Amino acid sequence: MKPIFKKLTDWLKVSIPIPGEFFTKVTSEPVPHHLKRWWFALGGTPAYLFMIQVVTGILLTFYYVPEPGHAYSSIQRITYDIHFGWVIRSVHKWAANLMIIAVILHVFRIFFTGAYRKPRELNWMIGCLILGCTLGFGFTGYSLIYEQLSYWGATVAANITQNVPLLGDFLARFMRGGDSVEENTLTRFFVFHTMLLPLGLTLLLVVHITLIRLLGVTEFQFEEDKGKPERHFPFFPNHFLMEVIIGMCLTLLITFLVVFFPARLGPPADPFLTPEHIKPEWYFYFTFRWLKLTSLQVGVLGTGAAYALLIFWPFIESGLAKKFPNRDFSIWLGVIAVVTLIILTVWEALV
Repeated sequence: MKPIFKKLTDWLKVSIPIPGEFFTKVTSEPVPHHLKRWWFALGGTPAYLFMIQVVTGILLTFYYVPEPGHAYSSIQRITYDIHFGWVIRSVHKWAANLMIIAVILHVFRIFFTGAYRKPRELNWMIGCLILGCTLGFGFTGYSLIYEQLSYWGATVAANITQNVPLLGDFLARFMRGGDSVEENTLTRFFVFHTMLLPLGLTLLLVVHITLIRLLGVTEFQFEEDKGKPERHFPFFPNHFLMEVIIGMCLTLLITFLVVFFPARLGPPADPFLTPEHIKPEWYFYFTFRWLKLTSLQVGVLGTGAAYALLIFWPFIESGLAKKFPNRDFSIWLGVIAVVTLIILTVWEALV
């Protein structure tokens, strides 16, 4: 056995001439001690859930047909006829929901700890784009089911997009592939969900992780650590095993959700019958409620301005700090944003 293993390692050393010191350096990089707290180690969770999404998504595409006449029936077949189809679809659904929660919590953590400040502004902006991509995944995936609510959800989304200043008509027509939600819409959502968004998210993740490695993880000092030397632990095996434990806990949680709350299927899309209550998925409740409280144009402009504020906040805060050096606006702004987000989401969920 040993000669075979030695031959294999010798062959790999010749075929992939990367010096052994490279792997030693990559795996033994010291990690700040505060990453032993789960709240600070949320960054790896979305990556694990994204991998689950990729695997289950590929399995689902073996049976899914992105055509209005067959999309719903193919989902129906996956859910009720294909062996373990309901399991794969349910895992895909719950991993998607948990990924959105994990990305949102990770953004909150970075914001409230100020880990977006210089020199990490660019990485913060990339993180915000990852959040946008994740929400795009949710929207396009939900629309592919082509049931009554997802069809009308896509119709409402296109109408909202039409109110974007200057580019609204172009963007709405591009989204629909015509004047209404039809065959071209489903094809475009399928291309975005299975090709463009995975490619975009993968590239963003590569740049995000590369910048983390180049800039290092932000060091924090807590009250109990004051006066003590900085503490670190090795990435491998300590932090790696911690990520494995988090992954195992997530697997148990997804299993529980799949068994007790499997993915269901509503009535098929009917373009001639508008549902009495149109609701998006839960992660768009706050925008939906915001749009109901304002006019369509104010709602669209407000949502766009809030997202732009989030992306460029490191630079805006830097400008404010020069005029008001003794005030920290980020905490107050973050608290107001989170409270507003929760109120609008719960409000929409209850009506």
